Amino acid sequence: MRFEISKVLDAIEGRVCTDPSLARAVVDLAEVIRWQDLDGGRPASLLRLGMVIDALSRQLEEDSVPVYAIVHRALLSDADLTSNERMVVRRWADDGLVEVLDQPGDRMLEVADLLGLPVLSRVRFDGLGGRWPWLGQAGRVLAPVPGAGGPVFIAHVGGGQTPASGSRSPAGAKLLARQWRCPEPGCALFGGGGGGGAFADLARVDRAPAGQPPPTLRNGVPSCPRHGARLGDAGPRPRTAVLAVRIGGLVRRRFVLTETQPVLVGRAPDATGGVVLGQWLNDEARRWISRNHVRFELRVGEVIVTDTSTNGSGVRPGGSMAEPDRIPLAPQQSRVLGEGDLVELYPGVQIGRADKVTSDAKFSPTSVMAEAPTMAMRLPRP
Repeated sequence: MRFEISKVLDAIEGRVCTDPSLARAVVDLAEVIRWQDLDGGRPASLLRLGMVIDALSRQLEEDSVPVYAIVHRALLSDADLTSNERMVVRRWADDGLVEVLDQPGDRMLEVADLLGLPVLSRVRFDGLGGRWPWLGQAGRVLAPVPGAGGPVFIAHVGGGQTPASGSRSPAGAKLLARQWRCPEPGCALFGGGGGGGAFADLARVDRAPAGQPPPTLRNGVPSCPRHGARLGDAGPRPRTAVLAVRIGGLVRRRFVLTETQPVLVGRAPDATGGVVLGQWLNDEARRWISRNHVRFELRVGEVIVTDTSTNGSGVRPGGSMAEPDRIPLAPQQSRVLGEGDLVELYPGVQIGRADKVTSDAKFSPTSVMAEAPTMAMRLPRP
């Protein structure tokens, strides 16, 4: 059972991030792990985060949905968690996958405001509507509760049971336009030069500037939410584009494209950071789609796709599925991707801008809890 739980925690790890371009909702991990009514198990369990992530995937009808998790530092030594769970959370903290704070306060709401994300919480934020007006909007604050087959969402206010993202606040848009550096050595969120000392480069965290979380504002000053230190402005943040992969009508994953790092997509790309499709393909699609099938680049705000395959690809202008509209893309040929265009690697395997690609399949998203032992989660009966 211990091995099975470890496999689930590894799967959950793939669904937590602090990347503003990929996170789809904000949660307080200290709250989530104690929703004992979700599985009838022990007082605290990290597996409940997986159950909530699965519920979010079902609600959004999308695979691989990441959440932005705020973690109270006390959780790293919480005796109600197993030693393995505490070790996992520490690893997430060290890797910058979650945001660990001594006093989280309203940080969850601040992140939701800056990034325009919904909040998954059972807390009623009464009296905070003046500071966060969007708390009254439908779908911006949803409570995961037990349901048949897993958690479901109910709205605190305003009706609507689907997580609704809003626009980034003006402050969020301004903060996310810049790169930030923390003076504390080895900061996992804003890794910098450790204050510029002799060993500054050794302390630097290898983190893409485009994936940095939003700073917290302390008296209007951008600060590190973990260390409270004033952040240094390291220049403009690289431009980004978020693309989505749809296979069999279901959005399987999103990925971020920057002007400094092209991304290879294929059956099993060789390059680090490549998008692997093999696990979602049938036998015929695996034979057709090359290991490195297409390369995406971002140049001056335009997405360029280049076919790097053996068999070629196609472009669906405006997302049209009509066969006469399909434009062949021969091996080594490049093309600028229009706003609504889809790159088709094989029938039913398409890639386009994330805000233009939606799911239309009747299939359920992949569950991160698929490997969970039945003793670890006892779902309510329908």
